[in-house]
Amino acid sequence: MNETNQTVPFDIVIEVDRLAHDGATLFNSLQLNLPGGAWTCLLGVSGVGKTTLLKLVAGLTQNNSSVSIRCSDGQPLANRVAYMAQQDLLMPWLTVIENVTLGDRLRRISDPIRYGLAYELIDRVGLLDYARELPAKLSGGMRQRAALARTLLEDRPVVLMDEPFSALDAITRLRLQEMAADLLKGRTVLLVTHDPLEALRIGNHIFLLKDQPAQLEKIAELTDPVPRDIKDQAILSHQADLLSRMNKSNQKKAS
Repeated sequence: MNETNQTVPFDIVIEVDRLAHDGATLFNSLQLNLPGGAWTCLLGVSGVGKTTLLKLVAGLTQNNSSVSIRCSDGQPLANRVAYMAQQDLLMPWLTVIENVTLGDRLRRISDPIRYGLAYELIDRVGLLDYARELPAKLSGGMRQRAALARTLLEDRPVVLMDEPFSALDAITRLRLQEMAADLLKGRTVLLVTHDPLEALRIGNHIFLLKDQPAQLEKIAELTDPVPRDIKDQAILSHQADLLSRMNKSNQKKAS
């Protein structure tokens, strides 16, 4: 893939003041640091605020006044973020290549080099033979691969991912984790996930979001290369510990 965004990775500090939802305080003086060029994974039970926090960072909520975002290079984060949701969000009437290049076409960008890059990305995710097919012809895993290619074509230094592989079968999920880890090398990634094993396979900095108001607990800082082997005993031990912590958090939330 031709890298068109050769920016030096920068650290990001996210601070959220008091934010309420349905009468309950969701966040209160929460701070999350994202080291540049690394994967930060955010775990937590349903309803604790993971997606809300991700959308605050992405600028996809009306509560932006409650969040402060500082980048170590002194530049604003706006327009430097790509967002990949749990659903593939492919337009059913557009082909794979048309879906992947949708952002460019909405911005009225007509660049043969960019179009060639889109095909190169589609090839990298293993969909070159389906580039002219509609999403209805694709499996769930193939659709998420198309969504990953679309995210990569945005060519942003920061990528936010909201459980993008959670709806897939276990084998497809493992393959797409490996593909994402490879294709997003050098990017700053914030991944929201329910899956401890996913976080441990591809994450560098792993946090648990828990309690109400939500607080961050740093679980692990991993420096070995990704994706990691799911049979690694250290990973399995971490997984058991994380599941136990998440279960305690869920029981506390329900009580």
